[in-house]
Amino acid sequence: MSKAVENKIAALIADDIGAAGYELVRVQIMGGGKYAALQIMAERKDGVGMTVEDCATISSGVSEKLEADAELADRFDLEVSSPGIDRPLVKIADYARFQGHVAKIELSAPREGQKRFQGAIVGVSDEEIEFGTEKGAIRVPFGAIERAKLVLTDALLKAAASGKVSH
Repeated sequence: MSKAVENKIAALIADDIGAAGYELVRVQIMGGGKYAALQIMAERKDGVGMTVEDCATISSGVSEKLEADAELADRFDLEVSSPGIDRPLVKIADYARFQGHVAKIELSAPREGQKRFQGAIVGVSDEEIEFGTEKGAIRVPFGAIERAKLVLTDALLKAAASGKVSH
């Protein structure tokens, strides 16, 4: 149920967020009940780090959209944030962008006896991500990944500090 609501909200707000100069990273409902938390992660399209003002701008626009929808009005505590350096990986493009960096992934079903892996992103195609793990390379269909995020490493911190990856 919440995945369908997350998708509805993403479709409702993505164009407005894009028009304002941001890219929607993720929509996630956390908790339950009448006032669950709705987390909106976004980043600036220009690669500059997010500010409190950026989050406030997005929050205002999202609040208006939610209040205008009878099913969504007064249903969530809204949280708007940047994805951070150790960001979630949501789209194929995220894996391509952060190729060479280490990620933790959780699969929807076990593969080779396990659901969780950690390794460097070494290859990306339209349908598969290749990770270099301690046990060797593993190819994972993009659709089999339940959730993934970057691991905070010295290399990632250095790339963020040099502006090679934004946060």
